[in-house]
Amino acid sequence: MSKIGIFYGTTTGVTEDAANKIADKLDGADVFNIAGNEDKLGDYDVLILGTSTWGFGDLQDDWQTAVDELAKLDLKGKKVAYFGCGDQMTFSETYVDGIGILNEEIEKTGAEVIGQTSTEGYDFSESRAIKNSKFLGLAIDEINQPDLTDERIDMWVEELKKVL
Repeated sequence: MSKIGIFYGTTTGVTEDAANKIADKLDGADVFNIAGNEDKLGDYDVLILGTSTWGFGDLQDDWQTAVDELAKLDLKGKKVAYFGCGDQMTFSETYVDGIGILNEEIEKTGAEVIGQTSTEGYDFSESRAIKNSKFLGLAIDEINQPDLTDERIDMWVEELKKVL
């Protein structure tokens, strides 16, 4: 069994709640706020990274210092999955951009990115979190689609388990 670490940044608690819901479905996963825990990233075979996107495409504050550390890591042989929280109506041009920002650094580490999801069922105009017509991870919108969050997490975790 792979050792799984879930690292999130949160301002309002929404991303933390999502991290804990994901952890509940993955036996033995450890959960950390990224702030002050950057040194633990190398301890896991699988990293699940969660962030919200603030304003017009800004990374959540807890990740601001950690993001510079990400690119320096050697994550060859490790798997990385993302989840992100955003508001697809108010910030339609930057929906879950935080995922894309994290991925720009993770791409430099040699890690294998897993957990891509369909953009179907979302209503936004642009996102840095899209590659090959799919989200790089799980996109959550607790403002406009809170009724879909638990189902989206369940389906995403089931897909992750297949590649873990």
